[in-house]
Amino acid sequence: MFHTNAFQPQDAGTSPSARSDVSVLLDMLAQVSSRPRYAFMLLSLIAEVADTAGEAGPFVRRGAGMVTLRDWLCDSLAPMGNRDPRRSALAERVRSDLILEGTMPEDPADAASAIEAEVRARVRASGKTNLSRAVSELVGAGLLRRYYKGYAVDHENRGGQRHAVYVLQGASRCLLAKRPAAPPAKRSVRQPPRQGELRFA
Repeated sequence: MFHTNAFQPQDAGTSPSARSDVSVLLDMLAQVSSRPRYAFMLLSLIAEVADTAGEAGPFVRRGAGMVTLRDWLCDSLAPMGNRDPRRSALAERVRSDLILEGTMPEDPADAASAIEAEVRARVRASGKTNLSRAVSELVGAGLLRRYYKGYAVDHENRGGQRHAVYVLQGASRCLLAKRPAAPPAKRSVRQPPRQGELRFA
């Protein structure tokens, strides 16, 4: 009769104190997310680039450049669909579109590159829809906080012209502890001067 957003772990025969933090998170995702595996991978990726406070974004370093957090997340999750028959069908549609538009390169290698670039762009666009839906579910469950950085403009989309920042909340913060610790900085050891050498201060 009454609906509540409060999470109630469902685990027969196991006390919450005996369960790992990650297993509690997985149980929670199974109840609050329409795609629990996708949501867990999303949270894991956010934790990978988050600071010690659990905040990630608005930009992520990739190679020598920077990309928005949302683009990085979409591109990182895209390989999950590489074997999806729909991706092969999309590549065929892109090929047909480029031929009809008269923009298909004649060189086979250039044509393959053009098709792949367009497929990647379309996958990223659809990936952002999936990402937004998953993030909204996680925000509603108290596992993520979302806000925006950048220029505030009059735009129908509250994130228009700004970039998303995600902050791990609640049970999802256990993923921060799973990150590999940064190696300690090497300390230079000053060698004693050898005979015949001058030591400068």
